[in-house]
Amino acid sequence: MTDRFDRSPDSVSSQRPARWVHRTGQSLFLMLLGAGLATAATGALDTVQSPPDSRPSTTTTATVSALAQVPEAPTEDVPSTSSISTSSSFVAQIVQDVGPAVVRIDATRTVAVQVPEVFQNPAFRQFFRNVPEGQERTEQGLGSGFIVSENGQILTNAHVVEGADTVQVTLRDGRTYEGQVVGADPFTDVAVIKIEADDLPTVALSDSEQLLPGEWAVAIGNPLGLDNTVTVGIVSATGRSSGQVGVSDKRVNFIQTDAAINPGNSGGPLLNERGEVIGMNTAIIQNAQGIGFAIPINSVQRIANQLIATGKVDHPYLGIRMVALDAQTRASINQETNLNVQDDEGILIVDVMPDSPAIKAGLRPGDVLINVAGQPVTEATEVQERVEATEIGEDLPLQIRRNGQIQTITVQPEPLPVG
Repeated sequence: MTDRFDRSPDSVSSQRPARWVHRTGQSLFLMLLGAGLATAATGALDTVQSPPDSRPSTTTTATVSALAQVPEAPTEDVPSTSSISTSSSFVAQIVQDVGPAVVRIDATRTVAVQVPEVFQNPAFRQFFRNVPEGQERTEQGLGSGFIVSENGQILTNAHVVEGADTVQVTLRDGRTYEGQVVGADPFTDVAVIKIEADDLPTVALSDSEQLLPGEWAVAIGNPLGLDNTVTVGIVSATGRSSGQVGVSDKRVNFIQTDAAINPGNSGGPLLNERGEVIGMNTAIIQNAQGIGFAIPINSVQRIANQLIATGKVDHPYLGIRMVALDAQTRASINQETNLNVQDDEGILIVDVMPDSPAIKAGLRPGDVLINVAGQPVTEATEVQERVEATEIGEDLPLQIRRNGQIQTITVQPEPLPVG
């Protein structure tokens, strides 16, 4: 197994949707979280000269003790384009400076192999001896990661270490360490690994909120088992929602890039022209051609800090299923359901989960969300982002239209049920 990832849809999203759901494409989301919520190659640009550094560094600041928060790498480790000779490739300089902090992650896990039912039939077994009762096999996964603290904190994708019995971390200089999974969050695909080591090379983290399409993007990792591979491209887009890229079970937005990201790249860093990490590469997007995706580093930091502090992440959820309205969607819903929708805009609540915060607050199918947390909403992703930004148990005001009347309902998001 290489860079395995298994998405398990919840009980509602795994049901066959109605026809109008298909026609509305990515507009339908299961709000079990209510939260905000790779991959064709590009040629190596060996002779690209260093671009002008037109804006100041936006490296984030994180000043807390180890195992309390993801720290920022020392500023002196940040490669500066002003110090790079114009006769050399800025990409080569980034690789030289940052490469030692990019690691290979080999994860193994043991899985049970089910014996076919026919072999378990007593009538069959009497004619055959030594029919296996059950077997186990070992699966291996490969991914990448990057070191964020000198004492051995490493960030990677959750699917790289999912279900792992053992995790081995290999540095570029050949040193290997046994890694311990501090915590993993499958809903954002972020995990933290700890190795016992000191004075390790580290990366510097940028501010992904300041990222603009068209900026340089450099990916370093181990795609397809090819260690220490470098690919280069640009930031193609920012703020791609999980629904837009086809992984609506994820509660995070993505950076889109044309730098090649393949299985094995997962968990490695996506860097800007100054060698700062702008995102964590992920190869969970199926059938992507010529595009890759990365989780913005600000989101990675936020999730990693929670994992370091508690070993888990509690995601707030409302428990609604919803769809953005337009005239065509309204007509389809009215034709194929018993809802009598009169609105051509807003977010229609299609279903409310039993025993959820939404049903406790009095929300009903047919309600139309028009404002969440004091801000208008026209897309389902906006609702998800507002809920994700709300603390669990905190009052979240929702303005809805019900039977032509505008009402305000207050809901208190609860932790997403696990299992």
